[in-house]
Amino acid sequence: METTIKILHIDSNNPLLRVQLEAAGFENHDDFTSSKEAIEAKIQDYQGIVIRSRFKIDKTFLDKATQLQFIARVGAGLESIDSDYATSKNIKLIAAPEGNRNAVGEHALGMLLSLFNNLNKADRSVREGKWIREGHRGHELDGKTVGIIGYGNMGKSFAKKLRGFDVEVLCYDILEGVGDGNARQVTLAELQEKADVLSLHTPWTPETDKMINTAFIAAFAKPFWLINTARGNSVVTADLAAALADGKILGAGLDVLEYEKSSFEHLFHDTQIPEAFQYLLNAENVLLTPHIAGWTFESHEKLAQTIVDKIKELYFGAPAIVKEAAGVTGIGGVFFKAQNPTALLEWYHKNLGLPTNAYGCTFRWKDEKGQDCSTQWSPFKSDTTYFEPSVQPFMQNFRVANLGRLIETLQEAGVPMVGTPESHEYGKFAWILDPENNKIELWEPIDVVFK
Repeated sequence: METTIKILHIDSNNPLLRVQLEAAGFENHDDFTSSKEAIEAKIQDYQGIVIRSRFKIDKTFLDKATQLQFIARVGAGLESIDSDYATSKNIKLIAAPEGNRNAVGEHALGMLLSLFNNLNKADRSVREGKWIREGHRGHELDGKTVGIIGYGNMGKSFAKKLRGFDVEVLCYDILEGVGDGNARQVTLAELQEKADVLSLHTPWTPETDKMINTAFIAAFAKPFWLINTARGNSVVTADLAAALADGKILGAGLDVLEYEKSSFEHLFHDTQIPEAFQYLLNAENVLLTPHIAGWTFESHEKLAQTIVDKIKELYFGAPAIVKEAAGVTGIGGVFFKAQNPTALLEWYHKNLGLPTNAYGCTFRWKDEKGQDCSTQWSPFKSDTTYFEPSVQPFMQNFRVANLGRLIETLQEAGVPMVGTPESHEYGKFAWILDPENNKIELWEPIDVVFK
């Protein structure tokens, strides 16, 4: 950086955020207590802001921030910022949904399993000296259909956690083509027709505000369980309470409530407890947590690290590790359709000396580190379905260093996945489509099995 970038930290965060930014040459200032008006009086001196949810950054604030180059929110969403106005002033907006998506996915699954198995209710009963088995008989998740609304970082994380269960996972999103091997994208009508469980993973927008209301609930063909780890304002509590009372909703796990203040630090704007919320407090089929789905010790660090990385990328460009994270280390195989694969294999063996077998030919080699590697060459029958949905007569296989990390990166970018990743004795596999609908096989190999 030719000039020093001054950053104002408005909320406390994991110490690594400040330490790493200082090491990178940024000048950091803290102000965790001043009023919004007091911060507005000095914000013209800063090029960057790091905030969680202390107050809204509105047009008035942005007009006073005459040197501002970026706003980094240590969290998943940007609804506390006038994003359109900030963008019009060429202010870069940074969020960190990657940092707490795993925590949210695990929390949503934990809530769902607790509801299905009456864990909290049964725990209270035993503590009260009651040994009730029949009254706490639970439900199994296997065989159910889980519907996810909002299939971004959080929705994808929850779907990934469900892979160990024998469930059908459907997703609905306003963006097209976000479905993957963990969830099939459907219309809202199909989701409402089939879902036994509904999990919300949407940001707050005018479209999602009060989305879960009486009419929306009535559109579901079956009674269902509701999980909300997204935003409290998306659910009308009075309508939820009514649906719980008449059995249309079988149970609810709520990490967020419409009564929360935008800072997420307090529950009610006054001391009066609304009647609908009182119903939730008394209901045995309702599980409540205080907006902690993404609030783990691990996510506290991941959120900060994500913000650091994005700020550094803004000023210094993408680090070399980004290329490494993609993980492609070479061609793992070339597969193509043939009219007579058996005769072709014989021809290549006779004329080119390839050591062919029923699967083609395996080329063994060593990389620059001297590690054993292999590449596969295989003809397939012309009527093979292995290349589908691609219509091309060939398919590429790429060797990758870390398939799991690459899949996460591809899903964030909205790259279409085909099927479900698989593990075999010779490595891990996943399949994607490129922009021309060509199928690509990704392989994290275990080369030693080819010896």
